[in-house]
Amino acid sequence: MISKSGMAATSASTFSIGSAVSVGSRGSRLPQTKLSAARFASRNSLTSFSGLKAATTVSCETEASFVAKESSAALRGSFAPKAQKANQGSGYGLQPVASYKVAILGAGGGIGQPLSLLIKMSPLVSTLNLYDIANVKGVAADLSHCNTPSQVLDFTGPSELGNCLKGVNVVVIPAGVPRKPGMTRDDLFNINANIVKTLVEAVADNCPDAFIHIISNPVNSTVPIAAEVLKQKGVYNPKKLFGVTTLDVVRANTFVAQKKNLKLIDVDVPVVGGHAGITILPLLSKTKPSVTFTDEEVEQLTVRIQNGGTEVVEAKAGAGSATLSMAYAAARFVESSLRALDGDGDVYECAFVQSDLTDLPFFASRIKLGRNGVEALSPSDLTGLTEYEEKALEALKPELKTSIEKGIAFVQKQPVTA
Repeated sequence: MISKSGMAATSASTFSIGSAVSVGSRGSRLPQTKLSAARFASRNSLTSFSGLKAATTVSCETEASFVAKESSAALRGSFAPKAQKANQGSGYGLQPVASYKVAILGAGGGIGQPLSLLIKMSPLVSTLNLYDIANVKGVAADLSHCNTPSQVLDFTGPSELGNCLKGVNVVVIPAGVPRKPGMTRDDLFNINANIVKTLVEAVADNCPDAFIHIISNPVNSTVPIAAEVLKQKGVYNPKKLFGVTTLDVVRANTFVAQKKNLKLIDVDVPVVGGHAGITILPLLSKTKPSVTFTDEEVEQLTVRIQNGGTEVVEAKAGAGSATLSMAYAAARFVESSLRALDGDGDVYECAFVQSDLTDLPFFASRIKLGRNGVEALSPSDLTGLTEYEEKALEALKPELKTSIEKGIAFVQKQPVTA
């Protein structure tokens, strides 16, 4: 979203996007579990908003409007001492210099279009490459009229995929078919598995060092598919492959704030496990700020968070799935990655990644992001759980294990192209 004041001629314009973009002369730290605003104020008044380039000198001050100080300290404290030590003294003063290339594969779809718009709003993106098998040229033309820094380029069909990916820093993959009423994420597997496999093969060939964000469902299977493809290509880096589960966190924060009448800016609920049904486990006992739930509230909130996607599919009555909230959540994760790449030493998100927190090869938990991808996991996420959470964790493991193995087997049966 963008606030109206961000478009006006003011001395301190506000630009809000789906993640914490903090720009600060004081180099303030900001955990990435929330949305916040970035305030750009030049020493001289900005005469207009034109892609943040009106100001030659930008003096910015962090406004952690969606992160409570208490939550920030708790989140940092939950990570490994090694990660904390590495982060000490790494004050981050972000200058809004557009210097990163982002590619969205599936940019013409229901998630791809609003996601492309949100990424176009990022002050860190210099080039936005949009790819799809059809209907992407118009999307690119439309977005190219927005007066933000990034250049928008369109690429259509397999013959142009390689050029779309060359030199890209972050690849986002929302490509695939959406869920329809009565369809489970597993029903999507046969269609979307091959799409993801083909696209990741191209990523491996053209930008193997890029951060890869997998949105295409079922994420519990498509991330292992991507990993196997990258392994067969000899370029797998587990620190740079992410299943985007941010929407589960966004929903958890929203629903908890509504249920307990809390200020949304203060709420932080870690969500672990996977990204489908019972594999989604919100750790309500670890909600920040600390709040008490009845057993009934825990059950109701957990089920609603797990079935958030189904809630939207049914409400749209066959007209689509959770495209807008997914685009918002994905944009937040992209912005987190860009901030990490740009040197912010205090970026945290939940994501489905290769993990040793459980006996499963992939697991969603809070991670610390850095220039090289995943810098640390959060072991404390799985300690001190309630009895309800312990049982739910054990219950989700067999289903998540099956989904992971299904993805791995898919690639092993269909070797990647040379």
